[in-house]
Parts: sequence; structure tokens; C-alpha cells
Amino acid sequence: MQVHFQIDNLPPFRNAVLTIGTFDGVHSGHTAILDKLRSEANAHNGETVVITFHPHPRRILNNADAPALLTSLEERIDRFNNIGIDHLVIVAFDTAFSALTADDYIQKFLVDLFHPKVIVIGYDHRYGQGRTGDYTLLKQKGETFGYTVVEIPEKMLDASRVNSTLIRHALLDGDLATANSLLSYPYRLQGEVIEGDKLGRTLGFPTANLALNDSDKLIPASGVYAVKVELNENGLIRQKLGMMNIGYRPTVNGRERRIEVHIFHFDEEIYHQILKVSLIAYTRKEKKFAGLEALKIQLEQDRQHITQLLNRLKTGG
Repeated sequence: MQVHFQIDNLPPFRNAVLTIGTFDGVHSGHTAILDKLRSEANAHNGETVVITFHPHPRRILNNADAPALLTSLEERIDRFNNIGIDHLVIVAFDTAFSALTADDYIQKFLVDLFHPKVIVIGYDHRYGQGRTGDYTLLKQKGETFGYTVVEIPEKMLDASRVNSTLIRHALLDGDLATANSLLSYPYRLQGEVIEGDKLGRTLGFPTANLALNDSDKLIPASGVYAVKVELNENGLIRQKLGMMNIGYRPTVNGRERRIEVHIFHFDEEIYHQILKVSLIAYTRKEKKFAGLEALKIQLEQDRQHITQLLNRLKTGG
């Protein structure tokens, strides 16, 4: 997959079959559009082109209303690469772009830059200043500019009953099983390992404190999670099992919310490394214990329980 960040320096696309959207999460609710994109490209001997935006348009148009993101830009790129898209175009969404009229959006943006053969959109797709552009206008302009429009009907998109808002609510409610099912993959947190106060090490549970690489990323409900961790170990990408706590650490009167990952059978310094943490299961809520010894006992119980859980999943049991 080729990723393009400069829209004024795009390559010529072969019979471009394109779609446009934020695609936060790149989840199962997007499947109908992306499947149609690929089938149309095959039918026209064309290339699939996904146009997405960064930052999220609502971050520019109404920052107070902007949602926390299910996927950082890097994670979105990874998802589209795994799906097998030919070209991903990242448009820097700003006030100037948002001021394009619907007519200019079609001619100066879509037609002049992409020369589309086919445009695939959902039934509720809106574009242009004030979101005044719709399917009807896009189809009318296609007769002038020589492209066709394929609209995914409401009943097909709604059949999945999946949208980013449902997934966000599930994550914030601690319902990771539902969130992962709707996503069709484990929710992921990614960030740099930073120094903490090393309390976990004194308890026999050293942790990697994670600073997320995107401040807009949604942090799920506080509590303990079974996780898989991808890290760079001596130049090789390894996947380890572990457990993660999200929360304020009430037993030690913590005041800031932290993300702490304990990697099983691993005790190396990995400060400043980037960890990719896949959330597999939510195992319990965060709670305050009577003291550090009680906390240590619970952590050992967590480790045993999560080890068994992850091993069962690995073997399909």
C-alpha cells in the first residue's frame, strides 16, 4: 500500500476507484464500503484509493464535540495496509479545506486531483461547506466529469449495526468483549515507555508506563486487562503476554491516571521504546486495597488468572 500525505504531489492513479471518510477504527461497520471498493476496482481494472482526514474534521469544526479516537493515524494506516488497499491518501483537514463549497470539493479536489473512475460512498455521505453536498449532486457532476457513483444503501450499512459510537461506549463501560467483536480485532493502545516511580518493581511486578502517541486516543475503562504486547527485543519484533492496569492506583493514593503494563517473564529496561498493546480481555475493575501486601497478593492472583486465560485462548480452549 502506498501512503500519500501531500495532495499536491499525487501519482496518476489507474482507473481510480475511491471512497472518502474518517474511518475511525476501520471496523466491521466499514466492511460493506471497503468490499464494494475492491469489487469495483476489480471490475474496472482499477486501483483502490481511500481518502481519509487528519486531524478528525470535528476537531477543527467543533473541538468541544470531537470524539476520542479509536485509532491513531498510525493505527489507521496499519489497518488499511492489512486490508489490502492500494493507495491511502491522508488529507490535512483544516479551516480552508472545510470552506470548500460542495461544487469546488467535487471539481477542485476529487476530479482535479484523483480523476476518479468510480466513487463509492455511504447513503449518508455529506461534504463541502456546511455539509451541503450529497449523493444527488455527486451523481449529477459525474455526468459532466466522467465518473460513476456507487451508493451503499442504508439497509446494507445498518445491517451491521456497528458504528464508532457504539464501540466507544463499550470501551468506556469496560465491555471489551463487545468492543473487540464490533471492531473485528483487539483494541490497541500504542505509546512510548516512560519512567515511573518503580513501585511495581518493589512488589515483584515491574511495569512499563505508557505515554500514548496520540492525545486524542480513547483510553478504555479503568481496571485490569489481559494483553498481548509487541516490543522490539534485541532488534527482533516479539509478542509477549502480560497484564495491564489503567487507573489512578488508589491503594497508593495516586492522583493521575496511568497506563501500566506488566510483561510476563520479562525484566529488561525498555525506556523510550514504543509498545503496541492489544487488549484481549477485561478482568476486573480497579479497587483500593488495605495496603501494599494485599495489593501484591491480588497482583499475583491477577497474573495467574490472566496467564490461564491467555493460554486457553491460544489453544482454543
